[in-house]
Amino acid sequence: MLADIEIARRAKARPIGEIGERLGVDAAALLPFGPDKAKISADFIAGLQDRPDGRLVLVTAINPTPAGEGKTTTTVGLGDGLNAIGKKAAICLREPSLGPCFGMKGGAAGGGYAQVVPMEDINLHFTGDFHAITSAHNLLAAMIDNHLYWGNKLEIDSRRVAWRRVVDMNDRALRQVTASLGGVANGFPRETGFDITVASEIMAILCLAEDLADLQARLGRIVVGYRRDRTPVTCRDLKADGAMTVLLKQAMAPNLVQTLENNPALIHGGPFANIAHGCNSVIATKTALKLADYVVTEAGFGADLGAEKFFDIKCRAAGLKPAAAVVVATVRALKMNGGVARGELGAENVAALRKGCVNLGRHIENVKQFGVPPLVAINRFVSDTEAEIAAVQEFVAAQGSEAFVCDHWAKGSAGITALAERVAEVADQGHAQYAPLYPAEMGLFEKIETIAKRIYRANEVLADSKIRDQLRAWEQAGYRELPICIAKTQYSFSTDPSLLGAPEGHGVPVREVRLAAGAGFIVAICGEIMTMPGLPSAPSAEAIGLGDDGEIIGLF
Repeated sequence: MLADIEIARRAKARPIGEIGERLGVDAAALLPFGPDKAKISADFIAGLQDRPDGRLVLVTAINPTPAGEGKTTTTVGLGDGLNAIGKKAAICLREPSLGPCFGMKGGAAGGGYAQVVPMEDINLHFTGDFHAITSAHNLLAAMIDNHLYWGNKLEIDSRRVAWRRVVDMNDRALRQVTASLGGVANGFPRETGFDITVASEIMAILCLAEDLADLQARLGRIVVGYRRDRTPVTCRDLKADGAMTVLLKQAMAPNLVQTLENNPALIHGGPFANIAHGCNSVIATKTALKLADYVVTEAGFGADLGAEKFFDIKCRAAGLKPAAAVVVATVRALKMNGGVARGELGAENVAALRKGCVNLGRHIENVKQFGVPPLVAINRFVSDTEAEIAAVQEFVAAQGSEAFVCDHWAKGSAGITALAERVAEVADQGHAQYAPLYPAEMGLFEKIETIAKRIYRANEVLADSKIRDQLRAWEQAGYRELPICIAKTQYSFSTDPSLLGAPEGHGVPVREVRLAAGAGFIVAICGEIMTMPGLPSAPSAEAIGLGDDGEIIGLF
């Protein structure tokens, strides 16, 4: 059996200009990064606004487990499948972060015969977007400390600086640091820390901005800290928004690549769904909708995180109206939700599978709450038995939905045509009645409660008076209508990663709230989730290197 990287290297990629032509993108509108990837120019995108939109399909999943689900792989496979049945389709994905690539999760370019290429480039530096975001973020941080050093005209309270620094790597040692030590020449010492780049508000801003003008306006609204009287200081007050926009100008353009079957893929932006809003950029999605009849996009982690934020943050902000959704599940992961240990997943266990299907059922119910019809993709593994697959299909049918066995990992588009045909039918029928979970005018704490109770099935939200007072203060400052971005573990509906299945009646503790005024949402950090991950005891980086032939080894 070939590894993903070996399959990707055997791919017969077409020149990126040909992929652009398939979408109707002129060669002059492409900024090539070598022969197999390019950015689409802002001028070309601006000229698409009068075209009708295609149909938008969301791919989401059950809660992730070590057994694997394959959401990105299914997104790629479904895009290939739609093209294989004669539809003009494109896919929209997020860019992978270096943190997981060298940590434990791995990359985000799909797998098997449902991948995007060039896989190594996409999973590593790609077109430099993450580096630009990191630089823009840290430029603002440097300008804050510089302002404090040169007299602090804005009267920023150094104890209330809210802007941390970022790096695109898992590094727990940087979570909490003291800056400016070493004497007068180095500034005023203060506590700060680092987040991973994908958690940066600038990442969210780039993914939610409509164009460069909107990007700069959002950057200007970033609240970097507060004065002693608690009035906010913004990025615009520091006059940093112009330089930051310059750094992000090229990064704002969506990236065009291709699948193994030479179908178009736009990969742009990369926020995590457990600590950010977990969706690719609005500009990439909207561009694809103008160029293709069907656009398949994915949202990070399980539907409780990624899909909820896709519907409540991205679709609300961008005016998107999804036509259908696909929930990805595997027999192995459902058995793990049913209590089977990882080492025993290869043995048939229909009873445990049925027990674990409650996780899938909860996600189906949740997607329906947004008025979007869900289908289920059973991402097939070779160890799956006919009895187990039949049990999943029977369960899904009882939920009023349909489940399709998908072999795209092993067979590419040929293994997913049945699902592709049904997705196209559902999308064309126009039955979706998308609506967000809560109205914009609802109070901020009530929005957190609504998500916790309706999506996570919690019975209460636990937050001390300091957090509640902060939310009320933001409401009074004009931020009441912002949506909520929950940061919590991806492994459970609860904030306890060990509670698999479909727990209910639990409490959701809110540890901290952060204002992302530029991105346009409030982040509620729940449980023990960290905005700067750490590396595992045996990180993937230990196995990555260059072989004797100069090619990368150990990368998936």
